[in-house]
Amino acid sequence: MNAGRPAVLVFAGADPSGGAGIQADVQAIAALGAHPLSVITVLTVQDNDRVYGIHPVDADLVRRQAQALIDKIDIAAVKIGIVGTRPNAEAIADLLQVLRQRRPALPVVLDPVLASGHGDALAADSPAQLVSTLLPFATIVTPNLPEAAALCGELAPERQAAALLGQCAHVLIKGGHADGDDVVNRWFSAHAGRTWRWPRLPGSFHGSGCTLASALAARLAAGAPMEAALDQAQAYCHRALASAYAVADGQRMPHRNITLGDSA
Repeated sequence: MNAGRPAVLVFAGADPSGGAGIQADVQAIAALGAHPLSVITVLTVQDNDRVYGIHPVDADLVRRQAQALIDKIDIAAVKIGIVGTRPNAEAIADLLQVLRQRRPALPVVLDPVLASGHGDALAADSPAQLVSTLLPFATIVTPNLPEAAALCGELAPERQAAALLGQCAHVLIKGGHADGDDVVNRWFSAHAGRTWRWPRLPGSFHGSGCTLASALAARLAAGAPMEAALDQAQAYCHRALASAYAVADGQRMPHRNITLGDSA
């Protein structure tokens, strides 16, 4: 039994630039008081702007990485990013089924990453099909506007959320790709909902979606109710983006080495 920090099991790709993927997940989860357990699903060739190649990890190795952790460590939440291939998605689904037998209310945060910010491919198989394999296990799915459109069609956010709520309990549709002075994020569930407005920050950022989803998983692992966890994760993410720094021209890196108190 984990007597220290709650552990978050993460399935995601590795980003050599350190800005997105598993590197972003580890930083955000640790900053918000949980312990990250990282299972690599895809090796990538990328910098802070573009993805030049992907090399999915074999599904058996994905399974073995996770199983070694599950056998020893109590898992308080799961965060899923890119998975790369259908066999990987199926392996993760099998693992989630086992974890849910142990802890039926286990929070699972699914970040349905369909492509990089520039549209570069992040999976060998259809990303939407991979998401559909994992969606029934998700507690919450966190698509941005292009991802919601790819999964549900060019519909109003309310109708997109309704389609996704048929498969999971909560949906957060993120508005970073829209225009306007504010970023509007909308939470939908069967019995509750809320809209957040955050001042739009200048420039672009590498790994903002990973940061938000992982922060959310960390707060859910700590036992926060969904609305409070969403509020805290977004506040943390906005502060990390507001203090982002450059390592080269192009997208800036969120400054994730801040605490929840700093982001208030």
